[in-house]
Amino acid sequence: MTAMTPGSNLPLSAVRVAVDVTAPVRLDVSGLLLAADGKVRSDDDFVFYNQPAGPGVTHSAAAGGGDTITVDTAAVPEGIEKIVVTASLDTPGATFAGTEPTGTVRNADDGSVLASFTPPQLGTETALVVVEIYRRAGAWKVRAVGQGYANGLAGIATDFGVSVEEPAAPAATPQVPPAPPAAAPAAPAGQWGPPTGAPVPAAPPAPAAAAPPAAPAAPPAPGKINLDKGRVSLQKNQTVSLVKGGRPLLSSVRMGLGWEPAFRSKSIDLDASVIAYGPDRKKVDNCFFGKLTILNGAIQHSGDNLTGEGAGDDEAITVHLGGLPPQVTGLVFVVNSFSGQKFSDVAKAYCRLLDAQSGEELVRFDLTHSEPRTGVMMAKLIRQFSGEWEMTAMGEYVDSRTVRGMVKPAGQAL
Repeated sequence: MTAMTPGSNLPLSAVRVAVDVTAPVRLDVSGLLLAADGKVRSDDDFVFYNQPAGPGVTHSAAAGGGDTITVDTAAVPEGIEKIVVTASLDTPGATFAGTEPTGTVRNADDGSVLASFTPPQLGTETALVVVEIYRRAGAWKVRAVGQGYANGLAGIATDFGVSVEEPAAPAATPQVPPAPPAAAPAAPAGQWGPPTGAPVPAAPPAPAAAAPPAAPAAPPAPGKINLDKGRVSLQKNQTVSLVKGGRPLLSSVRMGLGWEPAFRSKSIDLDASVIAYGPDRKKVDNCFFGKLTILNGAIQHSGDNLTGEGAGDDEAITVHLGGLPPQVTGLVFVVNSFSGQKFSDVAKAYCRLLDAQSGEELVRFDLTHSEPRTGVMMAKLIRQFSGEWEMTAMGEYVDSRTVRGMVKPAGQAL
């Protein structure tokens, strides 16, 4: 058996494989069949306890607890490139902090264990992609993923193209509890119920003769914040999806970073940098004033500003999103005080994301507090498995005067 790490992959030696997902707490496990565009073809490609069978993929209870997604690679349609196995917490409000789910990959015919994977460093996530079974050059492989989501299974489903609807408001009179999942009738995917976002069966229609006038349909679930309404102003820990008009932003963007000396403070020398990470949270490279271009020009630094004085961005880092190599899945933008001055001596620190071609400001984050420390993680860009990038405002301070000292804390913050 092979113990996998995030981003690692193995060829599959069996045609039929089973992925058992277990944890000390109850999980809802599902499988999504994705085409080349990273989306399901229809809700029929979403396999979970209430829709336990799809083309070549089935859901069942695992022996000894947990759930199993079984993939018969010979029966998976040609148009399907990968099957992602996801898990979400069944308890309302719970996160994966302190909980370590494990995905175990077995030969579905003889039960022999091929690999196992326990995603590391989980925290506020309420759902995650555990592993994916995917085609490569006519063969099938398994990849350890461990990508977390803060908005539950509904967030994963939406990213991969499943129709997600708001549940109807609860009736004022007591209702008969629904049957447990094992006894529930099959229902279309995309019906979600409170409070955890776990799939529930859709209610059957009332007989036509006795039905009162139909109530208006519930509005669709609000999606992630995106760029459709123009510039987005973020608060700390808020996230925006870099999608406009339904299309991921994959052009060149520029992260502008600026600051001013606090009242009556001397000029301050801050350095802006970006650290590129792989799916295992390991550094791929970093770009700063001493290394102005990395990743074959996909990331470029504007150069050092020694004072922080003057209007406009003090330093800027241009990222060609479409030119980033596939092993880069996360970027963390940081600012350090090489001279040792503290951020309590800084005023009006901010970062803003612009369209590099038009100069249009897309996203802005203003630091609203300061700490007497020498480094701050401003923002991160994370590549989603559906292809788009998300930007999250951070504003986390650390003690580090150089980008080298930011590598470990920034990796932990991904």
